[in-house]
Amino acid sequence: MKFWPKSYTVKHKKLIILLLGLTVITAFVLNLMLGSTAIGPKTVLSALFSKDSGTQGRIVILVRLPRALACLLSGMALGVAGCIVQGVLQNPMASPGVIGVNAGAGVGASVCCALAPTAVSVGLIPFAAFFGALIACLSILTLSQRFGASRMTVILAGIAISGIFSAMTDLVVTLFPDALVSYSDFRIGGFSGMTLERVASAAKIIIPALLIMLFLAGDLDILLLGRDTAKSLGLHADLSQFILLATAAALAGGAVSISGLIGFVGLIVPHILRRLVGQESLPLIIGSALGGAVLVSICDLLSRTVFAPFEIPVGIPLSLLGGPFFLYLLFVHRKGRRND
Repeated sequence: MKFWPKSYTVKHKKLIILLLGLTVITAFVLNLMLGSTAIGPKTVLSALFSKDSGTQGRIVILVRLPRALACLLSGMALGVAGCIVQGVLQNPMASPGVIGVNAGAGVGASVCCALAPTAVSVGLIPFAAFFGALIACLSILTLSQRFGASRMTVILAGIAISGIFSAMTDLVVTLFPDALVSYSDFRIGGFSGMTLERVASAAKIIIPALLIMLFLAGDLDILLLGRDTAKSLGLHADLSQFILLATAAALAGGAVSISGLIGFVGLIVPHILRRLVGQESLPLIIGSALGGAVLVSICDLLSRTVFAPFEIPVGIPLSLLGGPFFLYLLFVHRKGRRND
């Protein structure tokens, strides 16, 4: 899967990852300081490390800290999930949002809320979202393998599957109006009203999945060589694909449970990081996690500050970025086919 053939040194990759890490920290601090009301760094530090920090301190702890953490977790999860999906399907245009993985997670979350209203309090929503996302992943994998579908056909089928899952979510919300609070925000994607409890519930599934991917990076590299080559090297291709997609589903499900159906993070971030660190899976996974955190954090910060005191859902700026990016990839793909 040669997106941008180029030679990358270990030193170059480490430098890029270090810069991304510093940018993540900077974006996190800015998210704590900036908003409808600016809060100074001393107040932020006092709020984080002191129990008595006044009104501004409570804003930091109860409002901005959960939101900043949710941005980091959601961005990391979606960035890595996109990296996995593109690698397993060997399709540069695939991403959790495009092929219906996020929509499947949305169905799982909505059904869980409808059938078990106490699921929010006990933290079951991320796991229900995981199962919905897994069904979507396996549907696309089955289609691509059993019917030998082309890259473009897989994308179109994924868009159709996404539409079906979105309709199922609409049906659940119609039958159970109280299933999802602020349903419009969930459909667009955003972090308004975030709490530390919701972040902690999602972290229970996102963090283990991220750690698992660090150990599965080698398997993903082998799969990129092709199924036949992978089997000749002793890798159980079918099992590895299932485990990798299950991990991607866990990441997407955890992200959707806290951010709603934000899209294009898993499409934009892996493509940019391939240009920065190359196609080797381990640095690409780490870079995608950091890059996703940066992208979501910055977009959320802009959505809270550009039109302050008004706020727009973070899904809007992400869609404004992702839509043109997807069209660019589409035209590049068609041009490449014509040249071939």
